[in-house]
Amino acid sequence: MADNDPQTPDNDEHSAEAVAVGSVDVEARIEDIITEAIDAGDTERVRDIVRELHYADVADLLERLSREYRARAVEIIRDIFDPEVLSELDETVREDVVNALGVKEVASALSELDSDDAVFVLEEMDAAQQQLYLEHVNEEDRSLIEQGLSYPEDSAGRLMQREVVTVPSQWNVGQCIDYIRRRADSGDDELPSVFYDIFAVDGEDHPVGAVSLSRLLSTRRQVPVAEVMEEDMHVINVATDQEDVAFLFRQRDLVSAPVVDDSGKLVGAITVDDVVDVIHEEHEEDIMRMGGVIEDDLYRAAVSTARARFSWLVVNLLTAILASVVIGLFDATIQQTVALAVLMPIVASMGGNAGTQTLTVTVRALATKELTGANAYRVITKEVIVGIFNGVLFAVLSGLVAWGWFGSPVLGGVIAAAMVINMVIAGLAGASIPIILERAGADPAIASSVFLTTVTDVVGFFAFLGLAALVLI
Repeated sequence: MADNDPQTPDNDEHSAEAVAVGSVDVEARIEDIITEAIDAGDTERVRDIVRELHYADVADLLERLSREYRARAVEIIRDIFDPEVLSELDETVREDVVNALGVKEVASALSELDSDDAVFVLEEMDAAQQQLYLEHVNEEDRSLIEQGLSYPEDSAGRLMQREVVTVPSQWNVGQCIDYIRRRADSGDDELPSVFYDIFAVDGEDHPVGAVSLSRLLSTRRQVPVAEVMEEDMHVINVATDQEDVAFLFRQRDLVSAPVVDDSGKLVGAITVDDVVDVIHEEHEEDIMRMGGVIEDDLYRAAVSTARARFSWLVVNLLTAILASVVIGLFDATIQQTVALAVLMPIVASMGGNAGTQTLTVTVRALATKELTGANAYRVITKEVIVGIFNGVLFAVLSGLVAWGWFGSPVLGGVIAAAMVINMVIAGLAGASIPIILERAGADPAIASSVFLTTVTDVVGFFAFLGLAALVLI
């Protein structure tokens, strides 16, 4: 009886492991268990754990492992590897996993993925690599993937899945349901694994209406599709930018939308799960670029990361030199009044922070299309007024601090005046620079911060030291 006691230490360990495996997030304990099992040569334990994980959690696990353990883990789970894992991996980690799997296994995985996910996996590779894997994909799947890759990067054509359910507009509901079930029973590869709407088309494959699955299943079989379909669809062209697609889905609360080519022919559909990925990707990209980082380089090698960040730091160095040149123009003034050297960073820092607040709001408003040419003047005017209000308030505070600190009311007045000037300029620059850059065809998330820092530093130092030179010396 004792041998069957469920409270033995071994069973407790497996229970704890099972709890960790069943959690939504891949906890660090799973990573430790995997590495320990690999070191011990316990391949079955590794396989058992991976079988219990969702494919997104397997992707998280592989990203957390070192390159050595990652390659060994992939080798162990090769025959149970879920193709969906590839679409969830960071680009750098995906490259390691693809190399570890080999050409035939990757080609097999691409055939099992929906066409949009297969395109996503391949699109970051160069043409030679893409061709290498596509040569081992069956002709039908290869054709769908190549069509997706032929569209512009970050377009609806890349985002859409080519597998879509279409029916003649003259069918009734019962015929549609039977048609979908027959395709599912026959194992039709062109039937989407996930879809929310079916699209009614005319004789030339132009979409004329859409019927949600909920509407289809709640309607009597004999009712014609034409009576229940939604004719006022939001049709998307294949060349539409993915940001505009995401905006449309958010504004109209869509779950799917048909995609057409330039002739109006239905070529695919975009579903909300893909749009969620786009929103996350665009948000992450904007955050990275505002920090001067081109892309997420968490998993890249140190040398590669340093090289990618170097050019941006050079630009920052040049702007810092420009600010230093302004300070150098007033070196004689600073030598006569040492207090200026102590106080001048305050003016530049407050202007930079105020400008960054405005910049963040403006860049976000541009990204969400809340800021347009029609309301740009109003937004800029508002930010200047905010700069005046805050400038006056902080002018009083900083002036009193300088007066009390150095016993000079004149010095307090100088820093107060400089504070107002720089806060107003910070509001003006923070709102106008992103708008100007966007109209010039540049990404405001990339370059705005550098220009803003330069403006607030140069104006702050020049206003404070220039006023000091006029009043104190």
